[in-house]
Amino acid sequence: MRQTDDIADEPGPVESKRAALADWRAALGRALAGERPPWAGWPALADAVARHGIPVRYLAEVIDGVEMDTVPRAFATFDDLHAYCYRVASAVGLCCLHIWGFRSEGGRAEGLAESCGVALQLTNIVRDVREDARNGRVYLPQDDLARFGVSADDLAADRPGPALRRLLAFEGERAYGYYDRARPLAALIDPVGRPALLAIVGVYRALLDEIARRDYDVMSRRVSVPTWRKAAIVARACAGRFARPDPPGVEAPPLR
Repeated sequence: MRQTDDIADEPGPVESKRAALADWRAALGRALAGERPPWAGWPALADAVARHGIPVRYLAEVIDGVEMDTVPRAFATFDDLHAYCYRVASAVGLCCLHIWGFRSEGGRAEGLAESCGVALQLTNIVRDVREDARNGRVYLPQDDLARFGVSADDLAADRPGPALRRLLAFEGERAYGYYDRARPLAALIDPVGRPALLAIVGVYRALLDEIARRDYDVMSRRVSVPTWRKAAIVARACAGRFARPDPPGVEAPPLR
């Protein structure tokens, strides 16, 4: 996943990046067919895919998502953004499910993992809105920007205006909804893999909490979670391997 992302982030013309991703996609196919393309990680990846039964389509979807970032694009609606979040975040989590071990329960776990990925990516989008805008990328849906009266200049400002704060708070609440929806996932993960999920979600949700505590001022400086708090979250996550997860409870309807 890291190698794939780096291809799109490297400086250079769009055509070169797309060609590199096409080569990368072809190398993935060859590696899974038993060949050994140049990158040293391919044999390990092929082994993991075979050992854990990772559906290959998830790996292809990650490449699709990274390819979407080679050219800055606008997302007209949240449904459009949701499709992007699925490719760059949910598909990663779905791969992880197979490595950690899980009970599908007829696809329920996979649906919860999709919601989890959307929550994590929305948190990233809210935190990085200024940096992304200055790099020519706007991930916030165009209809939300129009609804709250936020312009492109507002997204690149040094401080958030009232309209941008309201918009980011709206997107933050949307992310919280996806975190809440994904909460029952921990109960479906095998104990050995549960700490990884709890640590990832715990740190990202703490990041969103910190953004909300600052009244969604993500413009004056980059928001992060203090190291001591990350350590506490990881410690609790490790203990989660031996604890009985909370009962699933009643799930909310699909979010959009």
